[in-house]
Amino acid sequence: MTARPLQAIARHPLLWPVVTLLLLFALDVAHRHDFLAITVLDGHFFGAPIDILNRAAPLVVVSLGMTLVIATRGIDISVGTIVAIAGATAAIILAADPNQVGLALAAALGVGLLAGAWNGLLAALIGMQPIIATLILMVAGRGVAQLLTGGQIIPIGARGYLRLGDGYLAMVPCAVWIAIAVFIATSLLVNRTALGLLVRSIGVNPVAARLVGLRSTAITFGVYVFCGFSAAIAGILTSSNVRSADGNNAGLLLELDAILAVTLGGTSLMGGRFSLAGTVLGALIIQTLTYTTYSIGVPPEATLVVKAFVVIVVSVIQSARARELLAGLATRLSTSSTRAQAEVQ
Repeated sequence: MTARPLQAIARHPLLWPVVTLLLLFALDVAHRHDFLAITVLDGHFFGAPIDILNRAAPLVVVSLGMTLVIATRGIDISVGTIVAIAGATAAIILAADPNQVGLALAAALGVGLLAGAWNGLLAALIGMQPIIATLILMVAGRGVAQLLTGGQIIPIGARGYLRLGDGYLAMVPCAVWIAIAVFIATSLLVNRTALGLLVRSIGVNPVAARLVGLRSTAITFGVYVFCGFSAAIAGILTSSNVRSADGNNAGLLLELDAILAVTLGGTSLMGGRFSLAGTVLGALIIQTLTYTTYSIGVPPEATLVVKAFVVIVVSVIQSARARELLAGLATRLSTSSTRAQAEVQ
């Protein structure tokens, strides 16, 4: 292999997320030889990979919305709270009438849109710092979720609603199909329209984007609305999966996992550069890492420490300086190999 392909591979933004995920899989296989085994049980696929995909689905959905927000140099630390509010809203409606599944879904998604619009109003229209704007909803919204649930865990028994989180379609969890649908829709939105270019332009230089006539305020507002909407979808999946709504613990610290997933996937916190595929890989890394730490017997209190260590290592490797060093190393190895072959000939 010549130097140029090696350099291209070393500099590819998805290289290290893929390598990290494969290393985690290798560790799991070494600990449990049947880790990758997938069987059919009760008419659907069953196995560790399926479980990881199912549990990662809400994080994938939230992280896709977070990706576009970060690409505009913003941040949304209220997504975990929106997950709790959306789940609580649906649970209250279903507790009154289990047959109102459509109304519950519409209300939950509507809450997400309103929450996103509130964040967009503060961050985009008023010009408040995004972390402060979303911190307001993060704190106040958690109280709203607890008020909606009365500080109690509200059970959900509507079968149509529960199917979204723990049901199966074509032997694959419905949550996985929903995450795939959100990914495809988001990808088409940013890659098949001008939106992706506009978001990147705003992230690179918001002042220049505004001066050349881009409606940066409206685009940024819409991005926050979409992030709130994606968090509401995750809230539906989460509450459906656990069959209840918990205003206190639902979505707790999910915003941190979403930010980590986005950064692990190669999206720049400085804005302008983002990768939806990388975000999905980042979410799978986080969920696989959580699964791995529990399966190999790491104490629960040390799980966050292990996760932080892995995130630090991957983030350092993905830095521009590290990529340059790796590209140079690949070039030297290729040159040495070429010289050795020439000497042999």
